[in-house]
Amino acid sequence: MQETGIRKILPKCSMITTAFRHNACMVSPTLKRFAWLSIAAALATIALKTFAWWLTGSVGLLSDALESGVNLAGALMALSMLTLAALPPDDNHSFGHGKAEYFASGFEGFLILVAAIGIAYAAIDRLLNPLPLAQIGIGLLVSVIASIINLLAARVLLAAGREHRSITLEAEAHHLMTDVWTSAGVIVGVGAVAATGWLWLDPAIALLVAANIVWTGWQLLRRSAAGLMDAALPDEQQEAIIDVLESYRQAGIDYHALRTRQAGARCFVTVHILVPGAWTVQRGHDLLEELEADIRKAVVHASVLTHLEPLEDPVSAHDISLDRSSFLP
Repeated sequence: MQETGIRKILPKCSMITTAFRHNACMVSPTLKRFAWLSIAAALATIALKTFAWWLTGSVGLLSDALESGVNLAGALMALSMLTLAALPPDDNHSFGHGKAEYFASGFEGFLILVAAIGIAYAAIDRLLNPLPLAQIGIGLLVSVIASIINLLAARVLLAAGREHRSITLEAEAHHLMTDVWTSAGVIVGVGAVAATGWLWLDPAIALLVAANIVWTGWQLLRRSAAGLMDAALPDEQQEAIIDVLESYRQAGIDYHALRTRQAGARCFVTVHILVPGAWTVQRGHDLLEELEADIRKAVVHASVLTHLEPLEDPVSAHDISLDRSSFLP
């Protein structure tokens, strides 16, 4: 049985490595193109929003410009991490470099929190020392144009992130959408100041903006930490895998020790499959090939590793601890 397992694992390692390299060649240029789109959008919105703040003196518009600066830093980090994640497996990283994407989303989450602190500081100072706003109409028009750029870029990045299962692009998209809603709130606040003359509305809106982006930053940090800690696949994907395994159980094939984890765009599935001990090695091998193919159809970009065991052996039903040293004498 051990020899069978070794023979099965070795060719699969080669197949997985080949698949990684193939994906690196096919996916990298596409994702990097979207990262450059994010950088271009950030540069454009920084220029427009800074100009709008310069025209009006609004601390709300200043907070909006600062968040766009965070977008630029995040986009640059995303580009570097996407480049790293696309590298093929090597001797030191036999499972690929997909987890590099979590560093990008975590870094962006950290930058969002830093920006929130800066926005809150400026807003509190303006609450204590209110100043009248100037050229509100032109300033708001410029801010609206910047928001439209962010909205279009966010929709493109979100679609690409979901298609390529890239947490980096999804993080960029969600951050840009947060920027859009932030801008909408600031525009409403500045417009309200112009209509009512209540200067306190401008810094009050800025404080709400800070609170909103703190939540976004926390969500990005939490998701990045989960990925780096080898969190299991989402419930719907695990259910899809179990559905495949249960369909084989109906044919007299059992399973146990199912484990899953996410690593950037790729996910990993390991499971023990129990078959009648009288089966030949070839028959067991053919079954596992078919089963693994079905799991890959159910969960896209999954790397599946199976372990074959005899149904009749009671030891086969025992899950193996991750800390295998605990079984040593």
